Amino acid sequence: MSLNPRIALTIAGSDSGGGAGIQADLKTFAFNKVHGTSAITCVTAQNTVGVTDVVALSAAQVNAQIEAVLSDIGVHAVKTGMLLNQEIMVAIAAQAEADKFPNLVIDPVMVSRTGVKLIADEAITVLQERLVPQAKILTPNRYEAQILSAMEIDTLDAMKDAATKILDLGCQAVLVKGGAMPGELQGVDVWFDGDRLEVLRTKTIDTPHTHGTGCTLSAAITANLALGKEPFEAVQAAKKYVTEALQFSLAIGKGTGPVGHFYPLMVRDSLSTFP
Repeated sequence: MSLNPRIALTIAGSDSGGGAGIQADLKTFAFNKVHGTSAITCVTAQNTVGVTDVVALSAAQVNAQIEAVLSDIGVHAVKTGMLLNQEIMVAIAAQAEADKFPNLVIDPVMVSRTGVKLIADEAITVLQERLVPQAKILTPNRYEAQILSAMEIDTLDAMKDAATKILDLGCQAVLVKGGAMPGELQGVDVWFDGDRLEVLRTKTIDTPHTHGTGCTLSAAITANLALGKEPFEAVQAAKKYVTEALQFSLAIGKGTGPVGHFYPLMVRDSLSTFP
């Protein structure tokens, strides 16, 4: 028997440690019953301790990967992650502006959850002015939301105000993520689509192994959009997936391990640990 699954495309960087980026996205797509395709923007040498090298692909190479997928397989939803530089962002923006990316989810990878800036100011400008307006859903973390809203975010009311300001940039909906928020706000997200303002809370999972959480969330949202779910419904389903994946996070390496993307197999087989 042959299947005809829904298709999602991730445009992001490669994580040699397998916890984030393209690797996390493809695992997330698969375990949300969507076939994953990819366009790699950069290759990183990284593990659970940190990143030791980053090499960008050319914008032409990124475009070639995208065209190969779109011209043959087609896609039902697309997400962007680490785009790295201005040239790649301009290329992706042009594709988005040409309506080649249905159900576009943008994870605006500008600043890490620890506050480390990841891309140059010129790339941030392109992302803000050209890519953000093409997004069906934008998923900034606290620090990225501060850049996009031009305001400090340290309270729930500030998260709500930031979501409102970010929506004015042209995206259809925004999910301001609270993973880097202080105290009780850690992990509390704010959704706004112009009509509906929701504070989304999930149970806190006590684990140090959270690498790839942001990539996984945006990929799960993308997968659920590809399956035909409405945006808010897709976000709710994605948050449930991430919360459960955190419960089965992987204690690998010497540093921060990744979430357990394949936890459905562990639940099915009644496994909580490996032999």
